[in-house]
Amino acid sequence: MTLEEFGAFGIRHMTVFDDPEGAVREVERLYEQSMTRLEQAFADMCRGKPPEVMPDACYPFVGVRVGRPELNHDARLSYGVLHDPGLYGATLTRPQLFRDYYKTQLGILMANHAVPVVVGLSRRPIPLPFAIDEISADVPPERVNELQHVFAMPDLSRTDDAIANGTWRRGPDAPSPLALFSAERVDYSLHRLHHYTGTMPEFFQRFVLLTNYQRYIDHFLDYARSEITSGEEYDRLVEPGNVVTCNPRLTSEPSSGHPPASLPQMPAYHLTRPDGRGVTMINIGVGPSNARNITDHVAVLRPHCWLMLGHCAGLRRSQRLGDYVLAHGYVREDKVLDDELPLFAPVPPIAEVQMALQEAMASVTGLHGLDLKTRMRTGTVATVANRNWELRFDESWLRLNQSRAIALDMESATIAANGFRFRVPYGTLLCVSDKPLHGEIKMRGMANTFYRERINQHLQIGLEAVRILRAQGPERLHSRKLRSFDEPAFR
Repeated sequence: MTLEEFGAFGIRHMTVFDDPEGAVREVERLYEQSMTRLEQAFADMCRGKPPEVMPDACYPFVGVRVGRPELNHDARLSYGVLHDPGLYGATLTRPQLFRDYYKTQLGILMANHAVPVVVGLSRRPIPLPFAIDEISADVPPERVNELQHVFAMPDLSRTDDAIANGTWRRGPDAPSPLALFSAERVDYSLHRLHHYTGTMPEFFQRFVLLTNYQRYIDHFLDYARSEITSGEEYDRLVEPGNVVTCNPRLTSEPSSGHPPASLPQMPAYHLTRPDGRGVTMINIGVGPSNARNITDHVAVLRPHCWLMLGHCAGLRRSQRLGDYVLAHGYVREDKVLDDELPLFAPVPPIAEVQMALQEAMASVTGLHGLDLKTRMRTGTVATVANRNWELRFDESWLRLNQSRAIALDMESATIAANGFRFRVPYGTLLCVSDKPLHGEIKMRGMANTFYRERINQHLQIGLEAVRILRAQGPERLHSRKLRSFDEPAFR
């Protein structure tokens, strides 16, 4: 490997590594060096001594050169492999948060191709807002406008999803991508996650449950507190405001944090394990916009799976309130991802997730075989953007009948489509709360009875599915069907 090839792209201070541990340590060193320079320059600015030139505080870079002899054509591999010779690279951020992920991905890549990696400093500056949380609190208002002339600010023209969307094209100004996201894109989402969920990114777990009703969160908290009080698997419960309740059997850390005066827009709750394979549950609220928003950002954390547990309208006369729907296909009328993932692209079911949800359903309900089919249907879920879709009865009835859909909601297709787009395994298990096409419109009293009887069981099914998937080994989840034929190596 010749360092001059990467130097042509502006990569500096390069070192070659044959082991992923050494490579990640160098990434950490370069990142901390950049952050120290940036923080020192900002502190000088706050003291009235702005730096004369922009501080040299750039993201670390990791790259690899693969020639034809090093190509790996093992068709069983879904990630960690490159299919064409050439130079590949990625800018990296927050190495302490992503240490295990970076080490694992580099180790798989190096093993599959038998090549070393280059670690250096890129030319992409770390934007000041991604390094300093409370800029306005430290800088006098009359000097805030000066910041953009002294420090790098987020460059949205370089912060996009072109790689994930498959619209990126090779060019002379950068190596081919190793990862789905640039460092700027990751930092952007990490800050958005904290804003929307009220918890820091480091608390997020690799298995994510999404819901559209707060009552699911209430039952999750009951379960989580019981596990922290008497269990030996989970070490912490983290709530909005970074309120941490520790399991004294697993950690000597004290509990900490103060609840916020009001909940954030999409509050997140984390039942953590030391290996990061615990459960995060987020109340995403109602609608495809929220569903897209949160999954856009959670995706940068590279979870092993996200599952939607929510309510839906049943579309078949044979369904009863409280029945379950396991989605194996989606009608995408949510509109929010049409530009990123064309409607002609199918969103296939993930076999491992489907089987885990069905097995969990049988385990929790005690129903098996044909008896299980009396309470659960597998079929197509339609997702719409109009909450009052019932008021267009004739049009809705015709389209839904033609689609063969068995249920309708406002989030599931969005979550599945974004899982497909970002290569995050996904699944949907819904519970029928009303049947508008057949005269059973959701009413307050009926809904309260339904909620009391079904929500806790529904949540238990989701948690059992996570347990099954974790026990099988998360690596089995990352299906080749989510990977394109021009795919970055990092999962």
